[in-house]
Amino acid sequence: MSIPRCAVTTSSSRIKQYFKEGRALRTETVICNTGDFDVGRRVCAQNWNALRVVGESANRSLCDAEAPDAQPAPDVATFCQVTRPSTTDDSLYAAGLRFGEQRVMAILAALVGFCFLIKGFTNRHLVERASSLLDSSYTCRQATYDLRRLKRKGLISKVAHSRRYQLTGLGRRVAVLFTKTYGRVLAPGFSALDPSLPEDVVARSGVGTAWRCFDRALDTFIQEQMVARETL
Repeated sequence: MSIPRCAVTTSSSRIKQYFKEGRALRTETVICNTGDFDVGRRVCAQNWNALRVVGESANRSLCDAEAPDAQPAPDVATFCQVTRPSTTDDSLYAAGLRFGEQRVMAILAALVGFCFLIKGFTNRHLVERASSLLDSSYTCRQATYDLRRLKRKGLISKVAHSRRYQLTGLGRRVAVLFTKTYGRVLAPGFSALDPSLPEDVVARSGVGTAWRCFDRALDTFIQEQMVARETL
C-alpha cells in the first residue's frame, strides 16, 4: 500500500513522495512535457539522459529542502543577525526581519512551501502569495525591498541569468523556525490566554486553565496586600 506524503506540482510536471509498501520513503519526479526543461520529445539516449539529470536534480532539491526541518533551529547569534539591522561583507545595509511582524511572517510563509522549489520565485510570485496572507495590500515595490533584505541576510540567492530567487539552506531553516513557532506556539498560546474566552473553552487548554488560576491568585494577592496596608 502506498501512502502519499507530499507533492510538488507545476502545470505539466510533478514531484511526489510516498511510503513504498510502508517500508521506505520514495521520491518521484514525473515530467509530462519535456519542453518545459528544453529537452526534445524524440526517444533517444541523449534526451533520456537529459531527463534523468532533470529528475535526479529535482528529487535531490526536494530532499535537500526537507532536510532543514530535521536540523537544529538557528542559534541565538543567527537569530539576532536576522532580526536586527546589520551589514553585509560588502558593507551594505540589511534591514532586520522582526519576528512576529505580520509582513515578515507572511513573506516567510509564502516562500517556505515547496511550490517554488524547482524554478524558484520572482517578485510577482512573492506579491501574489504574500498578498493572500496579509490583511493590507502588498505591492511590487514592497516586494523589491523585502527581496533585497532577504538576499542581504543570506536567506535567498539569485538564480544566475534570471530574475528568479531560491531559498538558501539558512533561509529555509529560518523560515521553518519563524512560521512553526508563530503558528504552533505563539498564536494558539495567546489565544488560550484571551480573558474574554468562555470558561468551557478555557477548560480545554491546560495553558488557559493554568493562566486563569494564576490570574485569580495574583488578583487575590494584590487585594489582600492592599487591604493589609489600609488597616495599618
